[in-house]
Amino acid sequence: MQKMGIALILIILGLIVIAFPTLGLVPVALISGFLFLMLGIGLILAGIFEMGESEGAGMGISLFILGIITLILGIGFIFSPALFAWVVGFIVWIIGLLIIIAGIVRILSKTGDNRCGVKDIIIGIIILFVGLYLATYTWLLGVLLGLWLLTTGIRMYSRIKV
Repeated sequence: MQKMGIALILIILGLIVIAFPTLGLVPVALISGFLFLMLGIGLILAGIFEMGESEGAGMGISLFILGIITLILGIGFIFSPALFAWVVGFIVWIIGLLIIIAGIVRILSKTGDNRCGVKDIIIGIIILFVGLYLATYTWLLGVLLGLWLLTTGIRMYSRIKV
């Protein structure tokens, strides 16, 4: 009975998030934003501590700068879920680019299978376009989250033995 309730809640949440994609994006962006905020504060404090040490000044400055960047991203994620969706799309785009590069390297290497390299390039191009699409149409990330909630709820509901 408890599983059925959870499954129905997931199905309902999935339908709501598909209908209103931003609603699904806001909680994820807020949680990520607070995590980035805490990480940024920690990096800034670690950077200040390291700058106080004579041999760790270079590391301290880099930690401090990374902390400032992370803090800014955290605040941005909290106040702008669209920024969060754009960053996710950008990261997916970078992953696609890296897979394309790996495919090219595989084709150019003497030991690898050229067919695997071509496959990597094709998959990388697809991922590249998905990343560009996610970065451009930020609502799509909310729709994908809604579809995941819906399909998880349906799968859970179908496994309940009555």
